[in-house]
Amino acid sequence: MENNELLKDVIARAQVWLGEGYDEDTQAEVKSMLEAEDKTPLIDAFYRDLEFGTGGLRGIMGAGTNRMNIYTVGAATQGLANYLKEAFKYEPQISVAVGHDVRNNSRKFAEIVADIFSANGIKVYLFDDFRPTPELSFAIRHFGCQSGVNITASHNPKEYNGYKAYWSDGAQIIAPHDVNIIEHVGRIKNVSEIKFKGNPDLIQIVGRDVDEVFLSEIKKLSLSPDLIAKYHDLKIVYTPIHGTGVKLIPESLRNYGFTNIINVPEQDVTSGDFPTVESPNPENPPAMAMAIAKAKEVGADLVMASDPDADRVGCVIRDSSGEYVLLNGNQIVMILLNYLMTRNAELGRLTGNEYIVKTIVTTETIKRIAEENNIKMFDCYTGFKWIAAVIREHEGIARYLGGGEESYGFLAEDFARDKDAVSAVSLMAEAAAWARDKGKDFLGMLQEIYMKYGFSREAGISVVRPGKSGADEIVAMMKNFRANPPQALGGGKVVTVKDYADLNVTDMTTGKVEKMDMPVTSNVLQYFTEDGTKISIRPSGTEPKIKFYIEVRGHMSSPADYEKAIKEADAKIDEVKKDLGI
Repeated sequence: MENNELLKDVIARAQVWLGEGYDEDTQAEVKSMLEAEDKTPLIDAFYRDLEFGTGGLRGIMGAGTNRMNIYTVGAATQGLANYLKEAFKYEPQISVAVGHDVRNNSRKFAEIVADIFSANGIKVYLFDDFRPTPELSFAIRHFGCQSGVNITASHNPKEYNGYKAYWSDGAQIIAPHDVNIIEHVGRIKNVSEIKFKGNPDLIQIVGRDVDEVFLSEIKKLSLSPDLIAKYHDLKIVYTPIHGTGVKLIPESLRNYGFTNIINVPEQDVTSGDFPTVESPNPENPPAMAMAIAKAKEVGADLVMASDPDADRVGCVIRDSSGEYVLLNGNQIVMILLNYLMTRNAELGRLTGNEYIVKTIVTTETIKRIAEENNIKMFDCYTGFKWIAAVIREHEGIARYLGGGEESYGFLAEDFARDKDAVSAVSLMAEAAAWARDKGKDFLGMLQEIYMKYGFSREAGISVVRPGKSGADEIVAMMKNFRANPPQALGGGKVVTVKDYADLNVTDMTTGKVEKMDMPVTSNVLQYFTEDGTKISIRPSGTEPKIKFYIEVRGHMSSPADYEKAIKEADAKIDEVKKDLGI
C-alpha cells in the first residue's frame, strides 16, 4: 500500500473512533493525532488491528485499533465470551477467573473484562487485587473454570499492557481453541457489539482464600525441609521489581522455612511506572542493580527477583572473585532441573516414569542431564502453553518433575500450568541449602554440571524493529535467512537446518530432508554446526523484535578451567553474531 493510500485508510479508521460508542477521552486523543502535523503516531495507532494472537493481546496503551484500550480489550473479551458459549453450550454455568498485574490500567481492564463476561451470562471469579500470573492459572483449575484472563504485559516496559487468555486446564490457549477464538474476536466489527454493562450477581471477588490454597500446594513441592531447617538463615535478597511478587513470594519463602529474607524497600512499592528501573525485566542487569547493591551491603548468599507478573525469576550469585553476577535463564533452568532430578534420586523417588520438558531454544545440556538420570525429556516450542500441553498429554501416565525455558521461566508443579516465580524462587532457595550441605554454592554446582555434562554458553540477542516498517523488516530478515542459510557459523560448518515453518530437517551435507514430529508449524529457524553450536531465530509473537538464541559448546575439566571456558565461548559467540550480521 502506497503512503498516501495508507494514510487515507488510517484516517478513515481513526474517524470511526470519533463517533458514537467511544468515550470523550478517547475521542480527544484520536482528534489530537488527526490534527497533528506528524502523522506517524496516528499511523502506528491505526494501521492495523491489535492482533489477538495465540497468546492473546499485547501492545502499547492508548487510543487506536493497534493499541491496548477498553475497546480492543472489550472486543477480545466479547469474542472469547461468544466462543465459550459455543464451546460449552451444554455447561449449566460457564465460569472464568480474571486476574491482573500492577500495571497502569490493569485493574480497570480486569474489571471491564469481568463486566463483559458477566453481561454474557458467564460467572466470574475476579481477584480483589493484583496477583502473580501463575495464581490465575491455579485459580482456573481450583474453581473448575472453563477459561480465564489475566491482564498483564509481563516484563515489557511501562507503556505496554496485555491480555492473556487461558483454557480450562489453566494453560494458555493452543489449537484448536486459539484459532477459533481468534476467528470469533475477528467477527466483532463494531463497538456496539460489545456488552460492557456487567451483571454484579455473576461476579465473585476472590483473594486470600485462593492465596492460602496456592501457597499450601507450593509448600508440598519441597524436597529438603530438613536441609532448610539446617540452613534456614541463608541470607536471601529478594525484589519484586515493583510487581506482584511482593504479594506471595516472601510468604512462600517463609513457609518453606527460610528466616533471613532481605527486601529492597524501594522496589517493594507496587507501581505500573516501575520508578527505579528503565525496564522491569530480571533478564537485564540494570533491573537487578538495587538488589545487588543490597546484597553487597548485607553479604547475601543469594539474590533473586521476579518480573512484574511474577512468572519469571532472575537470580544473582557470587563468582569466584566474590562479585555478584547474573545467571542466565538456561543456567537457572539447569540448576533447578538438576536439583529436582538429583534430589529425587537421592530420596529414592525415581521409578523410571518421570519426565522433564524444555523448549527448543533452551540449552541442550539439560538433555544430557536427563539422559544420565534415565529421565525422559521432551522438547517443545517456546512458551509455557507448549510445556503445559506436554503435561496435559502425560497426565495420569507419567510424573512431571519440572520444565523451563531460557527466558527465565520455570514450572515445578502441575497444579498450575504457566511459569511460576513463586515456586521457582522457593525451590531455588531450597537448592541453595542443598548445595550448602554438600559444601558448594550455585557457582560450584554449575561448574560440577559443566564438568560432568560438557560446558555450554548461551547468548540471547533481540533486534528491535518497532512500527509497520519494523514489522516489514523482520519479515524480510526471516525470508533472507531461509533463502540463504549460512554455510558456517563461528568457524563451524553448518550441518543441519531445522525449519519449523514447514517442519523440514535438512542435512546440509547430503541434502536429505526429513520431517519433524511437532504439533503445529512455527516461524522458527535453527542451524546446527558440526562442533555443537546451535542457533535459533524467531520473531517474537508479542513484541516488535526478532530474537536470536546462540549456544556454543566448550570443554571444562576442572573448576580452574571455568573462566577460560567462558572467555573462549564468548569469543565464539561474537564470531557467530558477525556471521549472522547482528
